[in-house]
Amino acid sequence: MAILNQLGVLVLGSVPTAILLVLLVILYAVLVRRPLEATLAERRNRTSGAVEQARKAIEAAEAETAAYEAKLRAVRAEIAAAREARLHELNAERETLLHAARTSAQEMVRSAKGEIEASSATARRQIEDATGELSDRILRAILPSSMGQMEAGKS
Repeated sequence: MAILNQLGVLVLGSVPTAILLVLLVILYAVLVRRPLEATLAERRNRTSGAVEQARKAIEAAEAETAAYEAKLRAVRAEIAAAREARLHELNAERETLLHAARTSAQEMVRSAKGEIEASSATARRQIEDATGELSDRILRAILPSSMGQMEAGKS
């Protein structure tokens, strides 16, 4: 029985400690845990809100980037089309100038051929005219000296 008495005294002595422990747990729950949980929940809400805002900002930036890229592609295509049109225009102008230059050159060649033919005909006539006269001179130059030699040989 002595053990039971000692055990009863110990339990009776631990009741105030148990009451203090329960009171401490209740005060902890009321004073520390609830405000800490509220602060953590608010922090979580703010963080998730900030993450959500960041996600929305990233999506908006990506959409804006895609719009700018589409505009850039359109402008590049427009520039390429304008450059191609200008190139075709320049090629057409070049072809026109080349055609005019060819026509002019062909006309100059025809004119030069005509002049050469006329000059050649004139030179032929002059040569033909001079041929008779030159043959007479050659004959006179050769024949009188031959004739003089023949007469000397006959005597």
